[in-house]
Amino acid sequence: MKSFLDKAALQNHPLRVVEDFLIQEEANETAKNYGSMRFVGYVLEIGYDTVTLITSDPFKIAVGGVPRNSLLIMMPSTVESLPTHFTLLRVLESAPTPLSKEVQQTYFELQKKSMPELDIFTSSELQWGALKTSVLGMFYKHPEVDNSLEFSGDLNNFVSAHKYRVYAPNDEVLKLIVNSMVPEDNRFEIGKLRLTECRLPLPDKPQPDVTVYVSTKDFLAARTAMFGKTRLGKSNVVKLIAQSLIETTGQAKNVGQLIFDITGEYANDNPQDGNLSLKSTFPTRCEVYAVTKKDATPSKPLKLNFYEQPSSSHSILGSLLMQDGKASAYIRSFASVELPSLEEVGKLQPGGERTRSFRKIQIYWAVLQKAGFPADENRIRQVAPSGNPPSGFNPGFSQALRDAAYTAEGVSPTPTQPANLSSLQKEFEIINRLRRNNASHPNLVSSSGNSLFDPDDIALLEFLEPAPGRSGPGMIQPYRMYHDQRAGDFVKEILDFLDEGQTVILDLGNANPQLMQYFSDELSRSVFNHQVTKFTNNNLGSHFVQLYFEEAHNLFPRTEEVTTIYSRFAKEGAKYHIGMVYSTQSVTTVNKDLLAQTENFFIAHLSSQDEVNALAKLNVAYESLKLDILQAKTPGYMRMLTRSHRFVVSVQARKFTALSAQLKG
Repeated sequence: MKSFLDKAALQNHPLRVVEDFLIQEEANETAKNYGSMRFVGYVLEIGYDTVTLITSDPFKIAVGGVPRNSLLIMMPSTVESLPTHFTLLRVLESAPTPLSKEVQQTYFELQKKSMPELDIFTSSELQWGALKTSVLGMFYKHPEVDNSLEFSGDLNNFVSAHKYRVYAPNDEVLKLIVNSMVPEDNRFEIGKLRLTECRLPLPDKPQPDVTVYVSTKDFLAARTAMFGKTRLGKSNVVKLIAQSLIETTGQAKNVGQLIFDITGEYANDNPQDGNLSLKSTFPTRCEVYAVTKKDATPSKPLKLNFYEQPSSSHSILGSLLMQDGKASAYIRSFASVELPSLEEVGKLQPGGERTRSFRKIQIYWAVLQKAGFPADENRIRQVAPSGNPPSGFNPGFSQALRDAAYTAEGVSPTPTQPANLSSLQKEFEIINRLRRNNASHPNLVSSSGNSLFDPDDIALLEFLEPAPGRSGPGMIQPYRMYHDQRAGDFVKEILDFLDEGQTVILDLGNANPQLMQYFSDELSRSVFNHQVTKFTNNNLGSHFVQLYFEEAHNLFPRTEEVTTIYSRFAKEGAKYHIGMVYSTQSVTTVNKDLLAQTENFFIAHLSSQDEVNALAKLNVAYESLKLDILQAKTPGYMRMLTRSHRFVVSVQARKFTALSAQLKG
């Protein structure tokens, strides 16, 4: 009666597949159908952390082989008195048996005598061996939730070794093992279970055919790491994660994604490698901003307004000049100037300090004007600090100085104060010529007795109007491609897209490293501040933002105490509903604070012993997989550990392609 009631209780329970598995095993054994059995062997030695089992050649052949890192299940020999449960084991290595020395001696004697075949009794003795396995945990009925499964990472008890049997699970039980802990909501197919790199099947013994799922909830407000050598499928998995969030949130649209695409592979198709982009797969769900527009990819310009971002754009110009080998003394002086931002000037009290700070920006504006950088002067007037000077183009020189400078040029009467960029450029040039020809002129000294122009002013003026034989502003004309007079609102546009649940891809392919750094920093800060504002106003709700970074060692260097915006993502992002996916080739080059906060891991091939040791030290779940990670080099072969998976799952990631046809177009 108890057996009947227990089976009735399992009617709709996930463990029903295990019950059916055992019934089939018993039927095969009764019918002596040994070739179809999944029995692997008996337990030789048992502990809380490891189990050693004895097996034989026929058992291993019948189940299609028992490779290293494969999954086995350990069951009590008699299950009538216990609730249905099983212990999950991972194969580590071969182990010695009590007869190992005698077996080796027999092999030695056989080889020495060159015996062509074994008698039946010797063959039976030699086919036995032992395997050492690690205990991953136990699956059993949830004690509080009906028709639900619970997993524990330890054993509550074990009895004598001879009371257990070990099986190789079939596909149905493997599906239970791999996917039962993944929530049903927002499930997404990541690939197929792949227990070993070798795919050579034994005769009539197919490889497991088990689809592996992840929950997209595991990636929200979490850190996800991709480690592995180049060309082994990290970017493909990144696309799959981005795709999973697009497809599983297709109706709610409550997850905005921002991808910093430094190679252009997420924004643009690569027909040569047969790689599709996210943009072409989901054209209505993705927005692309590109530094350099690609003909085949619709995109918006990702450029700077050099007039409105003087501090950032001047720094970029200086780096570009140095990078291109333009290192004359006056160019180095120009590049070394540190301009304030318009916001910083606006915070200064009206007066001499504010006028002098703003004047540096105005000289820079004159340089841009002379170099042919187009400008929207109405916009400049709106963003310029108000008051002293009021127009935005008045540098605030005394009338006496202006009269002296224009008189020296033979211009009379003195023109009115500059009201546009052209007149601003002319005024600086005329006054600079007075300074150059008569540095001791009394009107070039301030009321406090100091020189009217400091060394930074002079460096800017000498670049604006250099000595004969020098190019000055003409040298920055090639960099006009990075400027757009209408730029400046792209940050707000991108934040709006993220709030709408769109995926925004920044195509930074072929961009200058300085520009990459600027856009990464600027947008990262903006996203963080935007989410903080929503948090403080209690407006986060169920909306999340997911960020994607490649070459993470550049943003999170291990050798430094990271205090940038990126470290705030790592430490505080979860609170503000910010998740991040970062990828790099090396574990040891990434900041340890970020590694300690990372919840999800996708590990491809690593070629260094130091790398796998660092990985195992970071997460002990990878300790038994170190040799596998070092040796297996198949693209897309990942060792996955997520918040839902309590142990590492080896998976062959599927090739990125659309799953939901209705989301295309």
